[in-house]
Amino acid sequence: MYFDQNEYDIRFEWGLSGLQALLPMSDVLVIVDVLSFTTCVDIVVGRGGVVLPYRGEAAALPAFAHTHDALYASPTRQHDARQHNAAFSLSPASLMTIPAGTRLVLPSPNGSTLSLATGDVPTLAGCLRNATAVATKAQQLGQRISVIAAGERWPGGLLRPSLEDLLGAGAIIAQLSGTRSPEADTAVAAFRHAQPQLPDILARCGSGKELIGRGFAEDVQLASQLNVSAAAPLLVESAYQNG
Repeated sequence: MYFDQNEYDIRFEWGLSGLQALLPMSDVLVIVDVLSFTTCVDIVVGRGGVVLPYRGEAAALPAFAHTHDALYASPTRQHDARQHNAAFSLSPASLMTIPAGTRLVLPSPNGSTLSLATGDVPTLAGCLRNATAVATKAQQLGQRISVIAAGERWPGGLLRPSLEDLLGAGAIIAQLSGTRSPEADTAVAAFRHAQPQLPDILARCGSGKELIGRGFAEDVQLASQLNVSAAAPLLVESAYQNG
């Protein structure tokens, strides 16, 4: 009861445990995984596609995609030469030219896990690119809105709160009307502080430095763009499509 932020319209929490704490009191959930699940979802849905979140074993991914008449992305940012859609991966840059109407299975240990844990509560995929569009759609769906930052994982598997998801959540919350919890207010304050220099801050934070070091600087640049998309990916029957 102490951690459900129930007295506020707009709430903010981290990870699966945070989602489970806020879920019973939520009319709408917004999942934020900026680097890179929800940024990938925004790009695919913005191009007229559909994204099926996937949280199973990598070995079962091709069969799952076949069952759902979909292509599948590599579960890492590296291309998988074994599949005919080898250009698609968890790298947002690999999806910028995805054909309109593509059904894509997108594996992610963070964003997909959260997306598939929301039950019957309307669920949106938000990021910096579509912050205003997602906030507008969330407000149409309900008053009690919970924004959940996915975060990353330390090598041992524990949640690592990540700056990029804090900023993405803050960008969405800043556009929502209603009473905010202190947690939600803090996310907004962080976003407003970073807003004038988002590309630079994402490039210099831990997650950004890791991706740039691995050769994915374009992913960081794409994820740092603010309100360049009008897509509001809504989870319908376990698949994100434009709300």
